[in-house]
Amino acid sequence: MTAAETTALDDTYTNLRKRWLLFGCWIVLSSLLFLYPMIAFVRMSLSNADASHLLLIPFISAWLLFVERHKIFLDLSYDKIFGGSFLFLACCAALASRFAEGSSSLDLQLSGYILSLVLSWLSGFALLFGKTATRAGYFSLLFLFLMVPLPNFLLSHVIYLLQTGSAWITEVLFDLLRVPVLREGFVFHLTRFNIEVAEECSGIRSSMALLILALLVAHFRLRSFWKKVLFLVCGLFLMILKNGIRIVSLTVLAMHVDPNFLYGKLHHQGGVVFFLLSLLLLAPILWLLQRGESSPAKSAHVPTAQSANKLTSA
Repeated sequence: MTAAETTALDDTYTNLRKRWLLFGCWIVLSSLLFLYPMIAFVRMSLSNADASHLLLIPFISAWLLFVERHKIFLDLSYDKIFGGSFLFLACCAALASRFAEGSSSLDLQLSGYILSLVLSWLSGFALLFGKTATRAGYFSLLFLFLMVPLPNFLLSHVIYLLQTGSAWITEVLFDLLRVPVLREGFVFHLTRFNIEVAEECSGIRSSMALLILALLVAHFRLRSFWKKVLFLVCGLFLMILKNGIRIVSLTVLAMHVDPNFLYGKLHHQGGVVFFLLSLLLLAPILWLLQRGESSPAKSAHVPTAQSANKLTSA
C-alpha cells in the first residue's frame, strides 16, 4: 500500500469517527428531549414481563451496525433532504402524541413518543451517513422499530390470536393422542380436571424472543427474499405449535403422573425447555431453505483505496 493510500485510509477512519461522534451526540440530545417518555419506557420494560425485550432492541441494532459496518459505511455523505424527511415524520408522531394527551390512553401516548424517538434516530443516521449507508443498513435500522411498545389494544389482539392458535393446536394434539376432551372456547374439559388457555398461557414472551431470533437468523443465513419470508412464517407457526405442545405435555403428565405438573416449576418456569424445542424444529427448516443458495461473498475488512476516496470526498 502506497503512502497516498495509507493517508486516504487514515482520513477515511477520521471522517467516520467524526460522523459517529456527531451521531452519538444526536442520540443523546434526542433522548434528552424525550426524557420523561424514556423513563416511562425503561420502567415499563423492567416491570412488565411481556415488554422485557424492548430494552434489548437498541443494543441489538447497534451490534448489527457494528457487525455489518464493512458493507454499510463504504459510501458516506451528508443528506439533509433524506434525513429531514425522517425528522418530519418524527415531529408528526411527537405532535400527535402531544395533542392526544388527555384523550388517549397512556400506553398509546408512550408508543407514539417512542416511535418519534426511533424516527429521530433514523433521521440523524440518514443525515450524517447518507442515503447509501442508510439503505445498506436497512435491516439494522428497521430493527429499531421493535422497541416501540405495542399499545394495549393491539397487544390484546396479539395475545388473543396466540390464545386461539394455541387452543386449536391443543385440540388437534389431544385428538392425535386420543385424549377424551370437550372444548368450550379456551376451556378444555377432561375426565379429571379442566384446563384453560388463559392470557398468561399465550406464550407472548417466548413468542417475541423466537420472532427476534428468527429475524436475525433469516437476515444472516438466507439470501433469497421469499426464503426469508417463508422462514419467518414457519417461525410464527412454531410460536403457536410449541405453546400447544407445552399445554398438552403438562396436561398428559398431570393425568398420568402427578396433577402437580399443572402448578409446578415446569408450568411456571419451563418455557425455556419448549423454546429450545421450537429452535430444534426450526433448524431443519433452515437447513432445507439454505440448500441451493450460494454463500454470500465475504466483505472486505479494510476499505479499498477507491472507497476511501469516496469517504474523504464526502
